Amino acid sequence: MSKYSIEEFLKQTEQEDKGQGLFELETPRMLEVNLEGQVWAKAGSMISYNGNIKFEREGLFEHGLGKTFKKAFTGEGASLMKATGNGKLYLADEGKKVIVLDLRNDVIHVNGNDLLAFEPSIKWDIKLMKRIAGMMAGGLFNVRCEGTGMIAITSHYEPLTLRVTPDRPVITDPNATVAWSGNLQPEFQTDITLKTFFGRGSGESIQMRFEGDGFVVVQPYEEVYFKSNS
Repeated sequence: MSKYSIEEFLKQTEQEDKGQGLFELETPRMLEVNLEGQVWAKAGSMISYNGNIKFEREGLFEHGLGKTFKKAFTGEGASLMKATGNGKLYLADEGKKVIVLDLRNDVIHVNGNDLLAFEPSIKWDIKLMKRIAGMMAGGLFNVRCEGTGMIAITSHYEPLTLRVTPDRPVITDPNATVAWSGNLQPEFQTDITLKTFFGRGSGESIQMRFEGDGFVVVQPYEEVYFKSNS
């Protein structure tokens, strides 16, 4: 059989059940959700499904008035959709690498643009980083995920996890920061000496500084967000 035949192509790419549970990495850049009930996913991330699944846009007051107000300031990047039913759901986001995390009474902060899906058992809240909202296009927000259950996050290319210790703080570019442990509270600083190296509208390099004991996940890519005019 030719290695380029249709049969060989199907053999190499056909969906297969790996028995990994609710969230399954079908490929490094595609998440399979073995749905039996409900899951939250990033709006627009569905690429295929089978079975009896109903999709709903997140209701205006579904998660309370406070989150609705915060969402109005963060734009469409935080929009969620609810998938309910039984079947197989396939999610992806611009070809980014998918990372599945099984939280066990853990807390993690995820960049709002990098949260792909999570179980309903996960408690979440949108956190707008107000101090830099006026410095960066569209500001920057993250989602605090807490509890027990599965979440899926995304990264442009392979992520790198950096340990933060009391004697070794970590400084990152906000646009390259994917997630960080729940006990860390980043501070923001600017470095005017770096302004000639950055094509930013502010003319300054805005950085996130993490101090304490935990970890930060970064990606080898700067994700730039643009404020919607709508």
